Parts: sequence; structure tokens; C-alpha cells
Amino acid sequence: MIAAVAGGSQAAFAVDPDDLESRVTVEGVMTHLTALQTIADANDGNRAIGTSGYEASGQYIEQVLTAAGYTPVRQDFQATTQKIDAFSITLLGTTTDLTTPQPQRIPMEGTPATDAAGIVGAPLVAPATATGCDEAEWGGVSAVGAVAVISRGICSFAEKSAAAAAAGASAALIYNNEEGPLQGTLGEQVPGLVPTVGLTQAEGAAVVAALGSATPPTVDLQLQETTTTVDTFNIIAETPTGNSTNTVMLGAHLDSVPEGPGINDNGSGSAAILETAVQLAASGPLNNQVRFAWWGAEEVGLVGSAHYVEDLAENNPAELEEIATYLNFDMVASPNYVISVYDADQSTFEAPVEVPEGSIATEQAFTDYFDASGQAWIDTAFDSRSDYDAFISYGVPASGLFTGADEVKTPEQVALFGGTAGITQDPNYHSAGDNLGNVNQEALGIMLGAIASVTGSLANDTSAINGVVTAPVPTPTPTPTVAPAGTGPVDPQLAATGAADGAASGTIAGSVLMLGLGLVLAVRRRRAQGASAE
Repeated sequence: MIAAVAGGSQAAFAVDPDDLESRVTVEGVMTHLTALQTIADANDGNRAIGTSGYEASGQYIEQVLTAAGYTPVRQDFQATTQKIDAFSITLLGTTTDLTTPQPQRIPMEGTPATDAAGIVGAPLVAPATATGCDEAEWGGVSAVGAVAVISRGICSFAEKSAAAAAAGASAALIYNNEEGPLQGTLGEQVPGLVPTVGLTQAEGAAVVAALGSATPPTVDLQLQETTTTVDTFNIIAETPTGNSTNTVMLGAHLDSVPEGPGINDNGSGSAAILETAVQLAASGPLNNQVRFAWWGAEEVGLVGSAHYVEDLAENNPAELEEIATYLNFDMVASPNYVISVYDADQSTFEAPVEVPEGSIATEQAFTDYFDASGQAWIDTAFDSRSDYDAFISYGVPASGLFTGADEVKTPEQVALFGGTAGITQDPNYHSAGDNLGNVNQEALGIMLGAIASVTGSLANDTSAINGVVTAPVPTPTPTPTVAPAGTGPVDPQLAATGAADGAASGTIAGSVLMLGLGLVLAVRRRRAQGASAE
């Protein structure tokens, strides 16, 4: 089914979205995920930045792209990794530390440390407006000598931490605005932040309720960390055809957390756009250029995507303006999944920044696709937790897809998507259990259909998003050829060491290209039925 962009013309196809959708298969993507699992298994169980596992993952992506006819480019940069050496918090009569199983109080990625003595017996204070995003929301409330307790929502966690610091707080506790623990990130450590910990919604409510009691609560906090600067990279590849002044961009982060192989988070998004790139290359000349990005250092603060956008803004602003829209895919195969689309029209969630014009049409490209197939969907917030953040902050239209992370699945979501209420949408999030065996192939198939169809549609026409009409490629266009689905096994030397010699460098993609010649697994994904929901 054609995912026609609302208001856009489908008269002059360069790509048939239905055909591209039929060739981007679960089988092909699972082959890439198997390769990433093999790499993690051979490299201390993870693919985190600064490790041989990340290097091997990057080489795998590059070799598959090269075999498909792309010229991938590495964009090098540095990022800071963090190790929490000591953590203890006593609040409302209970203590959590690094040995607590399934902790509900979690230090945020990029949090500064307390001083060596820690914080002892500090009073708690809430801003005048619960979200505490800036001086106005603090409303003159002084937090000097206290620890701030703030609600998630409206702005980024880093903005909340900085606003608390400006009000005089020595630390910040940010509580969730939905069920489940809060695993947030502050991004890179910069001056003006305070030690910051995530709490559950229930505990935050309990703390706020107790603030006006005869014996208001206090908190003890000890947080020590070690930071290390590492060299890492993004991988960028773009189609050789299509209007380069009107580029459609897809992105997914390639790095895992150190705790596990990261096959759903975010091998799933990385493999999905990789197979989309491979099959798009077999579709003939395009109207609009399509650019693919595999981001590094997302797990330590969205550093790779921020570096890419900020570098363009500083050194090549014209190229940044030429990005028609950005599509983000971070976790598209969650075990207890939802089908969600980033909420550009803010019909459910208020965004932390002004949402760029064109984002609503981008969201609608996905929702129209789901509606046309009878697939239920819900909104997910632009809450600064993934790589779209830098794009929308710099005015680039964006949306994307997400199947869920640490949010607890509700009975209403079960009615739409099946699964289990009362547990998180990915029970293996940021753990060793995020492996190949826990990929939900039904969720993956649903999302792949949308990714491929919308990518094909936007490669033809982005006029509904930005008003640009690209002249169609000359007709008749070449008949699309079939690229082999997926790739073959990872070269053992590459998987073991994260470095390939000249003889081995072509084997990862090349072996499967031989296996796949002339074959297409045109398997339509099963689609869960139901009405659209917001």
C-alpha cells in the first residue's frame, strides 16, 4: 500500500513504495541483527562506544553499504563515558544503592557527582510549577541548601537540572510523569548541572505530598563517578541519485549500553534502516536524495547526532536547511510492544521545544500508513530521549517510530496491541537480556512496512512537508532490481577483534550477496488490527 504523504502528489513515481515495502523484510533485518549479536558475543557482550564491539558494528554497517553501492563516510568525534562508582540514596525511610535489585531510583546518564562527603539530611523543595524548567517555573522559590524534586515533562532533564542549580539546589530528583522507573540522560556533562536522580511517579507524588507535613522529608545522597573521553564515530551514507538540495534523512543509533548487546536498543533501528538502504539502492534513480545515519554515543547523551547537526549548523548551514525531514528509529522490536509515532502535532504530549513546521506532515505520513492498513497506533512524546532532539532543536522537521522502552504497558495499550499489562514495554531495556532471542518479530514487521513505504513515498515527493516539488526522474525509469535480503555471517576475525584486514574486509556483506542473488523474500508483515488511537 502506498503511504501517500498528505497533500503530496503520487503522480510521478521514481520508487514504488509498495515494491520497496515488499523487499524490506523481517528476514533480511533479522540477518543483520544476528550479525550484531555475533559481534557482541565476541566482544564482552556489548557494542558500546569506545569498544571493539562498536568498531566491529561500524565495520559491518560500512561493508554492507559498500556492497550495495553506497560510499559510507565516518564522522569522527569524541564523547565522554561514565561509570557510577558509588551510589546511595535514602528517601522516605528506605535506602537504594548499587546492589539494589530492580532499582526504582536511578542516577541519570551524565549526572555530576556529589562531593566526597555526599548530601546528608537535606530538605526537599519543589518549584512553583512542578516541571521546573526555568526561572519562571521556579517562581522565586529558593532551593538553597535543599534538594529539588521536579516532575518530568515539557523540557529536557538537563534543563531541569540546570534550573534547579540556578535556584540554589545541591541536587535534583526528577520523578516520572507515567508509571515505571525513570532512566534519563542529561547529555554531556556541562557546567551548571547538579547531581540528578530519576524517581518513579508514585514516589515523586509521595514526596511532594509530604512537603507540607509537620515533619517534611529529607534526603541523603552519595553519588561518585568516573568519566573517560573516548574517540568514536557516526556513519553517514547517501544515495548517489536524487535532488541533493531536498534530502530525506533516516537515523538510528548504533551503540549499545555496556550492560548488554543492545539488539532492540538499538540494533533494531540500525538494522531496519540498513536493509531499507540496501533495498532502496536496487530501486533505480530517485527524485529526492535519501541520507542514512548510524549515530554513535546516543547512550551517553545523544552526542553523535548532536555533533552532526551542530557541525552542519556551524560549518554548512545550507546543507542543514536542505534536509527536508528527519525520520528517527530507536527501538522498533520491543518484546511487549506498542506501535507509536512521535507526536509532532502535540495532540497528546507537549514538546520541550517548538516543533518545526513540516513535522506534522511527517508524522501524518506514518499515521496515514497505519490507518490505511487498520493498524492501531498511539503517540509518543518528543521528550528529548533520542536522536531527533538536535534536529527539531535546529528547526528540521522530524518524526519517527518507537515500540517502547521502560514505560509500563497499560490495559488500554494491551487492548490495542496485545501483550502484558503492568510490566514494561521492553523488560530487557539496558540489560544483558536485550538480545536476539527477545526481538519481537511481529512488532518489527509492522514497523518495517511503515519505514519502507514512507521512505519510498518521501523519496518521490516531500511537497506536503516543505512545499518542494522535485522534477521526476526521466521516464521510463529502470525496473527495480532485487537486492539480496540481509547479509551473511560475520567474519570471525572481525567479530573477535573489531578490526578487519584487507582480505577479510569484504566478506561480511559479500558472502550474502552471493546467497541472495535473484531471490526476494517478499513476505508481507502481519499487521495487528485495530482502530487508530491517540
